[in-house]
Amino acid sequence: MSAIITTSPELDEERRRGLRRMRTVAVSLLLFAAVVYLLTLDRDGFLGFVNAGAEASMVGAIADWFAVTALFKHPLGIPIPHTALIPRRKDMLGRSLQEFVAENFLQEDIVRDRMRLAEIGHRLGTWLVEPANSRRVADEAASLLRIGLGRVRDEDVATLVEEALLPRFVEEPISPVAGSLLEEIVHDRAHHGLVDLALTEAHQWLVENEETFTDVVGERAPWWAPTSVNERVTQRVHLEVMRWVADIRDDPHHQARYALDDLLRQLAHDLLNDPSTQQRTERLKVRVLGHPQVVATGVSLWQAFRKVVLGSLEDPEGPLRVRAVAELTRFGDRLQTETALQQRVDGYLADLAVFAVERYGDELTTVISHTIDRWDGKEAARRIELHVGRDLQFIRINGTLVGGLVGIAIHTVSVL
Repeated sequence: MSAIITTSPELDEERRRGLRRMRTVAVSLLLFAAVVYLLTLDRDGFLGFVNAGAEASMVGAIADWFAVTALFKHPLGIPIPHTALIPRRKDMLGRSLQEFVAENFLQEDIVRDRMRLAEIGHRLGTWLVEPANSRRVADEAASLLRIGLGRVRDEDVATLVEEALLPRFVEEPISPVAGSLLEEIVHDRAHHGLVDLALTEAHQWLVENEETFTDVVGERAPWWAPTSVNERVTQRVHLEVMRWVADIRDDPHHQARYALDDLLRQLAHDLLNDPSTQQRTERLKVRVLGHPQVVATGVSLWQAFRKVVLGSLEDPEGPLRVRAVAELTRFGDRLQTETALQQRVDGYLADLAVFAVERYGDELTTVISHTIDRWDGKEAARRIELHVGRDLQFIRINGTLVGGLVGIAIHTVSVL
C-alpha cells in the first residue's frame, strides 16, 4: 500500500521556484548554443571554432538533460531501458540508503568519536552553572514528577502491592534475612538505644498509671484474701516493678540487659539454623502478609508520601526546589572545572549512545527502507526531484559549458 508524502507547502513552493529558475538557465544555455550553431553553420576560421563549440555544447546539454531526466522519469515519455530509475528502483535505493546510514553513521567508533568531540560534559557544565538554567531544569523536573505522581492511582498502587510485592515477599524466605540482620544488630549493640527508649517509656507509664497497674495485678489476687491485704500487695508490687525498671534503665550493665542480649542472640541463631523456628517465622510472615490491612497500610503510606512530595514540589521557593537548583548549579560548576568528571560524564553518555545504537540501530535504519517502500514511485520521484533537482541542473549547465570547450579542443586538433 503506497503512502502519501506530506511536506510543508511553503517550503515546496520555494523549492519549486528555485528548480524552475535553474531549469530556465539550463534551457537558455541550450537554446543559445543552438542559435549560435545555426548562425555559424558552414563557416570557417574563427567562426568555425565557434560553430564546433556550439555543436558540442548542444550535445553535452542534451546528454546531461537525458541523464538528469532519466533519474526521475522516462525522457519525452519514451520507456527507454534504464530510465525512470527512482520510480522503478526506489525500494533498492531505500535499502542502499539504509545500509549507508548503518555502515557510516551507526558504528561504535564513530559514535564515541563524535561524542568525544562534542564535549557534552563541559557544555552541560557551562549551561548548568547559570542559575536560571538550573532553575529551569528543576522546574521542568518538578512538573514532570508532579504529573507522574498525579497519574498514579491508589487502585494501581493497591494492585501493585497485592499482586506483585506481597507474592514476592511470601515466596522469599524471611528467616535468613531476619536472623542475619538481628545477629548484626546484637553484635553492634545497635538495639541498646531502642531498649533505653522502651525502658524510659515503661517507667513513665508505671509512674502515671499506678491505678491501672494495681487493677490489673489485683485481678489475679486470690478471692479469699482480704481486700486490704491485696491492696498493700499490689502497691508493693507496683513499687518494686517501678524500681526494677528504673534500675535496668540507669544501669547499662544490668543483668537483665545481658539476659535480653542473650535472648536476642539465641533468637538470631535459631532463625538461621533451627528449622522449627524458621517454620514458625515463615507461618507468622504468611499470616501477617495475608492480612487485608497490609494492602491498606501500603496504600496509606503511598498517599502520605505522595502528599508530602507534591506539597514540596508545588512551592517554587520551597526547600526541595531550592536545594535542587543549588545542587544542579554546584554540579555544573564541578563539570566546568573537573576534567575527570567531564570525562566520566562523556563516557557515560557515549556508553548510553552506543547501547542505543547497538540495541535499536537496526530498527532505526529499517525505518528508512520501510518508509520508502510505502511511498508511491512517481510521487517519490517528484518529491526527490523537488529537493535535489535544482542542484542537478548544474550538471546540465556544466555539460553545456564543458561540452563547448571540448568541442573547441577537438576542432583545434582537427584543424591542426
